Amino acid sequence: MIDVIVAGGGPTGLMVANELRLHGVRAVVLEREPEPTAIVRAMGIHARTIEIMDQRGLLDRFLALGKRYPLGGFFAGIPAPQPGLLDTSHDYVLSIMQPVTERLLAERAAELGVEIRRGSELIGFDQDTEGVDVDLADGTRLRSRYLIGCDGGRSTVRKLLGIGFPGEPSRVDTLVGEVELTEPPETLNAIVAEVRKTQRLFGAMPLADGAYRLVAPAAGVAEDRTVSPTLDEFRRQLRATAGTDFGVHSPRWLSRFGDGTRLADDYRSGRVLLAGDAAHVHPPMGGQGLNLGVQDAFNLGWKLAAVVNGWAPANLLDTYAAERRPVAADVLENTRAQMQLMSLDPNARALRHLLTKLMTIDEVNRRLLEGIIAVDIRYDFGVEDDLIGRRLRDIPLKRGRLYDLMHTGRGLLLDQTGRLTVDGWADRVDHIVDISEELDAPAVLLRPDGHVAWIGEDQRDLHAHLPKWFGAPVD
Repeated sequence: MIDVIVAGGGPTGLMVANELRLHGVRAVVLEREPEPTAIVRAMGIHARTIEIMDQRGLLDRFLALGKRYPLGGFFAGIPAPQPGLLDTSHDYVLSIMQPVTERLLAERAAELGVEIRRGSELIGFDQDTEGVDVDLADGTRLRSRYLIGCDGGRSTVRKLLGIGFPGEPSRVDTLVGEVELTEPPETLNAIVAEVRKTQRLFGAMPLADGAYRLVAPAAGVAEDRTVSPTLDEFRRQLRATAGTDFGVHSPRWLSRFGDGTRLADDYRSGRVLLAGDAAHVHPPMGGQGLNLGVQDAFNLGWKLAAVVNGWAPANLLDTYAAERRPVAADVLENTRAQMQLMSLDPNARALRHLLTKLMTIDEVNRRLLEGIIAVDIRYDFGVEDDLIGRRLRDIPLKRGRLYDLMHTGRGLLLDQTGRLTVDGWADRVDHIVDISEELDAPAVLLRPDGHVAWIGEDQRDLHAHLPKWFGAPVD
């Protein structure tokens, strides 16, 4: 029997499969597309996702193929400098196209032994108390202990599971496409700069192969969102917005996005779980979608592996939805707010003008930005200490740095006293005795995802807290 089947081979599905394999769990990824896509749906990763790649020893691969940009102007495109004192060692956005991100994660999956089956489409499943039977379009039936739906906003897994997906419908549509142009770049750039003074839902970005990604307001809200816009429709909207269609031709991808938001009622039913866009959809403002999905996967992977490997505390898997669903709800709110701030409505323009003034205050600017780059997240562990529940940034140690110690995906006790032990949990938690001038605590216990689970120096108190996240001790 397969341990876990992952439906969907995008960044979320690949990330959760990689996390499972770090713990020896057999993961099979089912991807309906026969070949990797060249479509650029996302164009960068933010600080928390960059930290995740660093925590797993993958960041050098991403840095080699991406380009760093400062973190200014990400909230509703309001021009603002990068705020000071961001709680991260990676205070930049890494521009890297989604196909490259997927390739790097797939290469890591191959190294770890993840099985990726391309051209395999899930069309049905049944679950019982022992596992899940998955039906594929080619007539194949597979059996696994768990199934994770990472199959996008129109998730087959979510629909078959019967989990509700309520939300707000779109009121504004935007067209997006990857196309070639006959207009020279200097003319294009001049027109885009002029149009964006008033119409912020418009833009053009060059891609690596000479094509462009163009974005323009749609004429209205599509009744059938599964139908892609035509090239003629795209041309009409470009002319209506910019006075020219830039000689657009040879489209390789045309689509639309709206300002609708939807959030799954739950992220789990029995042995089937949801992650990424299968659990939440929202406007792409601030570039948060891919990042949110990868962060879902990072939270879920070690927990499900603990269940499969038999040492998880009773309610560990329940904490996945309890922790990640509120984060998604916050993203839905901030993206919808950003869409309002980009409207041409006079009331929205007045609000944007006011917020632009407020963002000259560094604390306001930082608060809004840290929500987008996801370094402000604090899970509720029922403890008042502000550090508990937060992820710990990459702090320097006397003998190196924190994130270099987290590549295996295990828990970690960073002990500045040298007096503590993790006896009974050494198969799940690494004990590191080292000192950091940037850590104002005698010792911290980190979960595999880097969130602080305990602070203190009392051995008995530590051993009372370890079972909550790492199960019963081994005699």
